[in-house]
Amino acid sequence: MNIHPILAEVTQRIVERSHASRAAYLAKIEGARGKGAKRHHLSCGNLAHGFAACGENDKDALRNGHAANIAIVTSYNDMLSAHQPYESYPERIRATARTFGATAQVAGGVPAMCDGVTQGRPGMELSLFSRDLIAMATAVSLSHDMYEGALYLGICDKIVPGMLIGALSFGHLASAFVPSGPMPSGIPNEEKSKVRQAFAAGKASRAELLDAEARSYHGSGTCTFYGTANSNQMLMEIMGLHIPGASFEAPDTPLREALTAAAVERVLATDCLGDHYLPIGRIVDERAIVNGVVGLHATGGSTNHLLHLVAMARAAGIELRWDDFDALSAVVPLLARVYPNGYADVNHFHEAGGMAFLMDQLLDAGLLHGDVNTIMGHGLEAYRHVPRLDGDKLAWERVSKESGNRGVLRSITEPFRQDGGLRMLSGNVGRGVIKVSSVPDDRMIIEAPAIVFDEQDDVKIAFDRGELNRDFIAVVRFQGPRARGMPELHKLTPTLSLLQDRGHRVALLTDGRMSGASGRVPAAIHVTPEAEAGGPIARIRTGDLVRLDAVAGTIEVLVDADEWNRRIPHTVDLAMHHTGMGRELFAMFRQSAVTADLGAGVF
Repeated sequence: MNIHPILAEVTQRIVERSHASRAAYLAKIEGARGKGAKRHHLSCGNLAHGFAACGENDKDALRNGHAANIAIVTSYNDMLSAHQPYESYPERIRATARTFGATAQVAGGVPAMCDGVTQGRPGMELSLFSRDLIAMATAVSLSHDMYEGALYLGICDKIVPGMLIGALSFGHLASAFVPSGPMPSGIPNEEKSKVRQAFAAGKASRAELLDAEARSYHGSGTCTFYGTANSNQMLMEIMGLHIPGASFEAPDTPLREALTAAAVERVLATDCLGDHYLPIGRIVDERAIVNGVVGLHATGGSTNHLLHLVAMARAAGIELRWDDFDALSAVVPLLARVYPNGYADVNHFHEAGGMAFLMDQLLDAGLLHGDVNTIMGHGLEAYRHVPRLDGDKLAWERVSKESGNRGVLRSITEPFRQDGGLRMLSGNVGRGVIKVSSVPDDRMIIEAPAIVFDEQDDVKIAFDRGELNRDFIAVVRFQGPRARGMPELHKLTPTLSLLQDRGHRVALLTDGRMSGASGRVPAAIHVTPEAEAGGPIARIRTGDLVRLDAVAGTIEVLVDADEWNRRIPHTVDLAMHHTGMGRELFAMFRQSAVTADLGAGVF
């Protein structure tokens, strides 16, 4: 297979800069492998505690047998629609494991919060840091050292990245990620968006808005827009950690159950007790990480992964940089348009050919490393196939070369765009990121006066006063990881979208986040250094002319250089954002967080 030269060049660059850290990581996981079943190295007291609550058959297998024991790390709760289906998964997994003479235990749970519930609320300021907390909880879950394999039950925004970081700290275990699938499609996304904008303009009541939201988010399963949760699922499949075709199959169907059972089987087939040992730490290598970046570009995926993928790569000893994203964005075409980048949702994407079609097209174009390890074994060939049931057995068929819906998913020969949907920005404000996959061509460059806000709520207050009916760039700062945990700012989306629809040239500039739901309004996000660290964004004053150029990849404040350098960065008292809603417990996270381009984490 011929690999695109830029893909090869970027990968080689990552391999070279990661040589020492990757070698140390691989040595660590090899040392943790051990020989034989892990539990037989425990003392009798340790082991007795480990199987005390099991049924007699499982207890006997754990006590005397030599088959694998699988850890189940779950993010189940019944407040998150995406995670509610996991309630019944442990018993199904245990039953499947028993058919192979093995056992499975729920090793532990991880917290799973919903950005959709906390959006614009104090709880959102815990959101990004929950990723690293989830990584820690995953490590605690596995610390009993009773397991030869692991299954990770997670879907949403910070849960999958956190679980993967934790899983990679136990990179010697054979592992798979197990999705639960998206909820059925609700009202059309454009209809929901119009009601949101009408409410922002005072032309729809709260009851009307709530009705629209409830008809959109209306059942169990992942939210169907292409935000971070569904970008997570794409990533786990394109990186070889899902069973092929598992990402977007609906919950609670016979096929979904068969795919979950297949994940159990693959972990048992690759555990350290057999001849085909393949731990997760050797699946997630430099090539797999590059494949993940390609997938983000090809689908217009979540900007959150400019943070998460960097942090996940680091957990495997791999140094991924924003420059790598930028280089790949220039050569990876946009093949999918899923809301908010288009009218369709992930169910339409799946029905049009989904991940199998996407990966088939990218492989043929030399835009994926096809020679990687996956939970299916060596190579991505299995991921060109679509799962189906043949009676009660899982079967596979090669995906069609024709998209089932060209409005949602296209071939490599007729992409929606010739380049990817994510771009890097740099200038005298620092570095940032912009998602351009749904930004209109005439809004790729915005030059307008700044209006500076240190609180996102002040944007809506200014709008309600009639102060924003003009061209401007909203500078919303002191939102970074050290300031207040880098919350998402989607509360701003309806207001800015409405102003853009009125014909005003508007944009957002922030050291906060906007995630995978970044839409039609140009948004320069993740700006680093952040304001709390004295970054240049803290020097901007209301009235400064700012130029955001997504074509050239620049973000500049157009003031005299000498004056700019003389300015003292503005400071604010953030004490009110550091207490209440549990925020006081995360002080050490705020104090220890690295910059956004390094993943905004604490490890």
